[in-house]
Amino acid sequence: MHPSSFDYELAFSRNIGLVSQHEQDRLKKCCVALPGLGGVGGAHLQTLARMGVGAFRLADPDTFDVVNFNRQLGATINTIGRNKAEVMAEAARIINPDADLRVFTDGITKENIDAFLAGVDVVVDGIEFFSMATRRMLYRACEARGIPVVTAGPIGFGAAVLVFLPGQTSFDRHFGIDDELTRAEQLLAFALGLTPGIVSDVDPSRVDLAGQKGPALASACMLCAATAATEVLKIVCRRGKPLASPRGVYFDPFRGRTCSLRPRPSLRSLRGRVLRWIAFRRFPEFRRMHDQEMQARGSGLHAAVPTSR
Repeated sequence: MHPSSFDYELAFSRNIGLVSQHEQDRLKKCCVALPGLGGVGGAHLQTLARMGVGAFRLADPDTFDVVNFNRQLGATINTIGRNKAEVMAEAARIINPDADLRVFTDGITKENIDAFLAGVDVVVDGIEFFSMATRRMLYRACEARGIPVVTAGPIGFGAAVLVFLPGQTSFDRHFGIDDELTRAEQLLAFALGLTPGIVSDVDPSRVDLAGQKGPALASACMLCAATAATEVLKIVCRRGKPLASPRGVYFDPFRGRTCSLRPRPSLRSLRGRVLRWIAFRRFPEFRRMHDQEMQARGSGLHAAVPTSR
């Protein structure tokens, strides 16, 4: 089929019956921003493109490598060394040649965040776990512009799903994150807020904070994409109730259960300090990073401590 003969109505006709024609029209007209096109981000894009979303803003400064093969849809022998956003834009175009796509190969920055969010209806967070400074910048920018954000994180074998709606609980408030926490504490607060408990599935010896690496499965990434796309549908089609903060859900297919997610106590509270102690003991990498930053702060070198990749 030549792209000029592409028939949108026919291509997405099997959606009708689960969504109405009016709702499909909404999906066609909406614009979804995807910062991060790796494990979850690439799956988000493929799922939303096949739901008929008509416009995307794609951002990722990274390139595909062999280590991405286990979970990232865009990672193949043919894409090694290529920018992730560009590769996934091509994947979206061969699903829907009429899609409106803008690609940001530098990722999202303070300089391009306005352009990235211009005309966007929903953001789906695909930023890698360790990039806390970039993530916080994004959520603050969306809050200021009244743009809802969907986050679905692969945790263990499952997926943690939360939606941040304009005018409601902010990202920082939900996770109890502020500038006074060390980067290790911010990452820990984020992780604790995405789980009903300290996940025992993850082998601590395979978590490398310095190298910004951790274990992840394709099955969990696909589950994230399915749940996030459903939340986007709810928001865009104005149907159903989003899993909005302070309410979220952790889906655990390995154990066949679903758990509610609620904000965790601040790491400065007594209960929060206990949780931090338990987490630091289970994941020594977090403690090492925390101690190094505290030493740097004491030496007046805090500005030199990296905050994102």
